[in-house]
Amino acid sequence: MLTFLLLFFATLSVSIGSTNIPLSKTFSVIFKGDRISKEFQIINYVRIPRTLAAIYAGCALSLSGLILQTVLNNALAGPSIIGVNSGAGLFTTLIIALFPAYITLMPIAAFIGALMVTLLVYFIAKKTGASRITIVLSGVAVSSFIGAITDTLLTLWPDTAIGRTSFLIGGLSGVTMNGIKLPGILISISFVAVFILSYDMNVLSLGDETAKSLGLNVSRYRFIFIVLSSLFAGSAISFAGLLGFIGLIIPHASRFIIGYDSRLLVPVSALMGSLFALICDILARTMFAPYEVPAGIVMSFLGGPFFIYLLLKQKRRVVDD
Repeated sequence: MLTFLLLFFATLSVSIGSTNIPLSKTFSVIFKGDRISKEFQIINYVRIPRTLAAIYAGCALSLSGLILQTVLNNALAGPSIIGVNSGAGLFTTLIIALFPAYITLMPIAAFIGALMVTLLVYFIAKKTGASRITIVLSGVAVSSFIGAITDTLLTLWPDTAIGRTSFLIGGLSGVTMNGIKLPGILISISFVAVFILSYDMNVLSLGDETAKSLGLNVSRYRFIFIVLSSLFAGSAISFAGLLGFIGLIIPHASRFIIGYDSRLLVPVSALMGSLFALICDILARTMFAPYEVPAGIVMSFLGGPFFIYLLLKQKRRVVDD
């Protein structure tokens, strides 16, 4: 059902926008269209890259959140909550400001930034007790510090601030096929890896002591999963900006539908994340037509109340921690 819905909304995404193109015309243009026609230019160079970007970003961020929540044993963990997005954003800004000639390496830079922040937050939390609230507070503190560094870079290199607002909010307008090629490859490879390791994720979710008693090398596998989570988040952020709340909402929605088995959660979360990002992007394009709002705003409207709900739900457990 999720696959069918994803195909349906992907087709819808290619068809609607500031210029509505009927579905019959859309298929005609894709398969045997005139390459110099206006419809072909819109579909081939604007809407197909944007649709693929939404699918990749939703898949990557939802799986990043799923991994973080499982590995850190924290229902409130997510790329936008514990500072992973901030780390990726900082290194992206560094590439633009200091090494503009290497801008094609932005996905790699975003991955390095996301990985460093994830490891730093986990190290701080582990040294101070590794409770659920400690991980969240560590992420907030690190994110604030990284934000100060980023603002300093923007002050010293003002040209870097061009497009900064849209990057902070997150959006998919202006995405090109070249821009999503490398991140798409990295996301695809990471998806295969995490799917293969999904059984080990199940074991890790039982707790360190139980996982060790079952023969799992906890430190090694936790590091591998943190690397994969950072690769997902960094790749998505490199072309979609700091889209928020996908990594927080989708894993919980997937567990509500399918349960807690990671072997099923991984593909379901990937599909639901892609579907959620695609629907939000379509709404961002059509709600205030002919004007367009960034997709990140729509996601924040939906994600903010859900995060408050999670905080209230976790209140008793947090007090116990």
